[in-house]
Amino acid sequence: MDYVIGLDIGTTSAKSVVFHKNGEVAAEYEVAYPLSHPVVGYAEQDPLQIEQAALEALNISTRTLECGKIAGVGISAAMHSLICMDKNGASLCPSMIWADARSASEASTLKEEQPDVYMRTGTPLHPMSPLSKLIWMKNNQYEPWKQADYFVSVKEFLLYRWFGEKVVDYSIAAATGLFNIHEHRWDEETLAIAGIHPEQLFTPVAPTYAMSGMKEDLIEKSGLAPSTPFVIGGSDGPLANLGIGAIQPGETAITIGTSGAIRQFSSEPLLDDKQEVFSYSFTDDLWITGGPSNNGGLVLKWVQQLLSEEREVPIEELTKLAGEVEAGSGNLLFLPYLNGERAPFWNAEAKGSYIGLTPSHKKGHVTRAAMEGVLFSIFHIGKALERLGNHHETIYASGGFARSETWIQMLADIFNKRIDLPVSHQSSAWGAAWVALYSLGHVDDLTSIKSSIPMKEHYEPNADNHQKYQALFEVYQSVSDKLQIDFAKLHRM
Repeated sequence: MDYVIGLDIGTTSAKSVVFHKNGEVAAEYEVAYPLSHPVVGYAEQDPLQIEQAALEALNISTRTLECGKIAGVGISAAMHSLICMDKNGASLCPSMIWADARSASEASTLKEEQPDVYMRTGTPLHPMSPLSKLIWMKNNQYEPWKQADYFVSVKEFLLYRWFGEKVVDYSIAAATGLFNIHEHRWDEETLAIAGIHPEQLFTPVAPTYAMSGMKEDLIEKSGLAPSTPFVIGGSDGPLANLGIGAIQPGETAITIGTSGAIRQFSSEPLLDDKQEVFSYSFTDDLWITGGPSNNGGLVLKWVQQLLSEEREVPIEELTKLAGEVEAGSGNLLFLPYLNGERAPFWNAEAKGSYIGLTPSHKKGHVTRAAMEGVLFSIFHIGKALERLGNHHETIYASGGFARSETWIQMLADIFNKRIDLPVSHQSSAWGAAWVALYSLGHVDDLTSIKSSIPMKEHYEPNADNHQKYQALFEVYQSVSDKLQIDFAKLHRM
C-alpha cells in the first residue's frame, strides 16, 4: 500500500489529495461547486452537486495510480451544514452552510434564554449552528423540516448514500450545538429545544470508524477499487491541527483561507463563561478549542475589487504594495467584519470599518491595513484562548494566506512568535489521511504524524514591528469592543 487519500469536502470545493505515507503529495484534484444566496442572509448549496464533485475529484486524482496500492480514504468536511433528508437518502432541501444567517433572531433568543446549552455542547449560540437553523425551521414550519426522516450534515448525507451507514463523527456532531461534549452523546434537552428526536440523528462515532462496500455504481464513478476502505475522520478544524502537527499543549494552528481560525487541542473541554470560543470533541480523550473568523482571504479579495478600476489589480501586486508599507500602515486600522463576525463577538451584525484614514494613505496602506486587520482578529481570538490557559508557544500556519511571505511575516510580528509552514497547504486532507492510516493499522498512533509532515521555511518575528503592533492592537480591541452595539443600530436602520 503506497498511497492514502484525504478527501476534503470544503465550503467551495471538494479536494482529493493523494499522499505518500511520508506526507508528500503524489496527486490532487479539486472540483468547485457554487454557493447560492436566494435571499439576503441565506447561504445554500446543492448536496448532489457536492456528491458529484467529490466522486469526480476521487476519480481524476487517482487515474494515474494503481488502485490496489491505495490503503484507504480519510474524510474531512466543513462544519455546521444542515440538510433535511428522507429515509431513501434524498435531500428535501438545499444544504444550509455555516454562513447562512437566517436564524439570527433564533440564535439571539437562545443566547439570552438558554445559556447553559453552550456549557453542555461547547458550540457558541450563533446562526452558524444547525441548532439555530433547526429552531428557525420549527418556528417557520419549514416544509422540508416537517417531512424529514433525518437531519444531517453534508458528510453524513454522502456516507448514507454511499454506504447506507447512519453514523457521524464526533467533531461534526459537536459542531451542531446538539451534542454533549462531556459525554459524547446527543443532548436530549437541547434536541427538545430544537423540536427533533434522537432517532432523527445519526449515531456518533470516533474518527477512526471505518466503512467499506461502497455502492457499485458509485465505486465506478469514484474510480476506486471496490475493497477500498473509507474512514470517517472529522471536521476540517481538528484535522488541520493534526495535519500540521499542532497536537500538544502550546502548539497552535492558524488557518486562513476564505475565512480563518485559530485552534489548539486539549485533554478536556475548555468552556468559556463569555462564550467567546468553541470547544468540540474530536476523539474520546481529545477536544479542539478555538475560534473562527468569517473574514480571511475574502477581505483581500474585497480590497482587490475595491482598488481595481480599468484592470483587475493582481493579488500579488497588492501584497507587494503592502510589503512596501511600514508595519502599522501609517496608523490605519481596519476592522475586517465584512460578513459579520463569529469569534470572539459572535455578532452577525458587525460591519467592516477603516479607522484613522488621512489623505496620506495610499493603496499600499489600505491593503496592508486590511491584511493586518484579518490577523488582529485572529490575535483577538488568541487572547481569549490564553485566558482559558492555552498559550501559543509554537505556531503553525496553513491555508491560502500562507503563500504570501508578507502576510506570514505580519503574523510572526503580531504574535511575536516563530511561524512554521508545511510544504503542502492541504493540512486537513493530510490529517484525514493520517487518521485513515491509524484506523487501518498502518501507523501506531495519531501523534506520530509529526515525523511525516514535510516542512519548509519558517519566519522569525521583528521586535520593533511587534512593539508597534502591540500599541495598535490596544486601539483595535478598544474600538471593536465599543462598536459592537453601534453595529446593531446600523443593522436596524
